[in-house]
Amino acid sequence: MRLSARNQFKGSVDHVTEGAVNGVVTIRLGADAVKADITMEAIEDLGLKAGQEATAVIKATNVLVAAGNEHIDRLSARNQFSGTVEKVTKGAVNGHVVLKLADGNLLTASITNDAIDELGLKEGVPALGIVKATDVMVLA
Repeated sequence: MRLSARNQFKGSVDHVTEGAVNGVVTIRLGADAVKADITMEAIEDLGLKAGQEATAVIKATNVLVAAGNEHIDRLSARNQFSGTVEKVTKGAVNGHVVLKLADGNLLTASITNDAIDELGLKEGVPALGIVKATDVMVLA
């Protein structure tokens, strides 16, 4: 299956926290982990359980960026990825910022050019990618 989503991270399910309607699937990506808040029906349909291979899929438009790579305390978003800006490509209004994470994975964010400028995002600068768990899809 080919997808248009820029961010596709292969890993293995670390654990599943079940709830009445939704559950949280934690996928280990080497040094990092990503949490996906998906329906229990999806968890059951995909047969998600610890040790199973899975892919976390995140659209670039769902990635927020903060200057610096220190994790932000007291933030509701479950996923924070420390990295270094690998590449910035500006368009007419929006641009893509690619962060290289510690494990070598690349995380692409689609944000406004104004945000790129205001945050001082350019190659080699530390940055933090932030993603809500509800914005992560899972393939199994």
